[in-house]
Amino acid sequence: MKQKTTHIDFYLIGISNHTTPQWSNDAVQLIQKSTIFSGGKRHYQLVKAYLPKIHKWIEISGKMDALIQQYKTIDVSIVVFVSGDPFFYGFGNTLQRLLPNAQLKALPYFNSLQLLCHKTQTNYNNLKSVSIHGRDWSALDEALINRNELIGVLTDNKKTPAAIAKRMLQYGFNNYSITIGEALDSDTECIEQLHLLACTTKIHNALNCVLLKQLTPKNKPFGIPDATFVSLENRANMITKMPIRLSTISALALQNKNVFWDIGSCTGSVAIEAKQQFPHLKIVAFEKRTACATIIQQNIERFSTPGIEIIIDDFFNLNLNSFPKPDVVFIGGHGGRLKELIQTVYQLNPLVRFVTNAVRTTSSSVFIETLTDLNYTISTNTILLNNHNKISIHTAENIK
Repeated sequence: MKQKTTHIDFYLIGISNHTTPQWSNDAVQLIQKSTIFSGGKRHYQLVKAYLPKIHKWIEISGKMDALIQQYKTIDVSIVVFVSGDPFFYGFGNTLQRLLPNAQLKALPYFNSLQLLCHKTQTNYNNLKSVSIHGRDWSALDEALINRNELIGVLTDNKKTPAAIAKRMLQYGFNNYSITIGEALDSDTECIEQLHLLACTTKIHNALNCVLLKQLTPKNKPFGIPDATFVSLENRANMITKMPIRLSTISALALQNKNVFWDIGSCTGSVAIEAKQQFPHLKIVAFEKRTACATIIQQNIERFSTPGIEIIIDDFFNLNLNSFPKPDVVFIGGHGGRLKELIQTVYQLNPLVRFVTNAVRTTSSSVFIETLTDLNYTISTNTILLNNHNKISIHTAENIK
């Protein structure tokens, strides 16, 4: 019995930068019998001489809504040219997101990081691939904090190899070499391995990708000694002490959380410890003391912990809707307005997890009473740090 042929809405052909396209026989036959093609402007320059004389080209230029509407007017298969592998940070993923019912078929080529590994004979079994192309730094920050030994990076015209090298040096990741692959597979291909410092002053072809190779291990402490933090002038004791800090991190239960707010961050110690152990987190550190802006940044750099957003302002004066909504909050300071703070955060997310460290019984009472009224379940661990400092770590969870 002959199997019924499924209609394909999009054929995704991965291409390289070769002057003469390197296509399989299947791809050549598909191109010859098709009439509707799509891709970026650079792709068209590479393939237009090989397309049928009568054809229509739909340019992919970044305006996705208009592009998808145009695609919907087409009732035949569309051949889309993409760079390398369409499902490696590629247009195939975009189509699946915007047209989830579309039928796709890929004829891929090597992605740029694979090519760079091939050309440098790099074993990429354990390669950690990240993209900062049109994105923020978070994926690269996470890979660096995780101490990945081999990191492949897709760059863009702002987050260049030089910008990457500068950021890595700023946060103390000087234990990597950087290999840049420019215009791979083209007539102007160039590959070079540099020390990070040398890379900071170089300009590279905009069409590039990067391999970061760890040269020596970098220590990642679990529990940072208090004395190593930069502190407020004449206020060296104004820091959440390491045993309390680690117990607090445990109470925060950050494993499956996405956004963590550290309110009353002071030196940034809790935020830094949390980011060190859970680098996937989006962390916002709120502090109203202006002197703490420099202190937190210095500590973030000292302990190689990029990716913490520092907000210096009175928490109650901020438009909190402009920040990513928290699913866990640590209250390190509240300026005597603990109940108001809790209610404000609760309005943003009624399922947010609260943790605070209370020295005064009044703070404990307000925390417990306010959150009990909001139907939270409270758990408390009390730690006697020394003969004079008893601290209660309160956790409030709302499971609905």
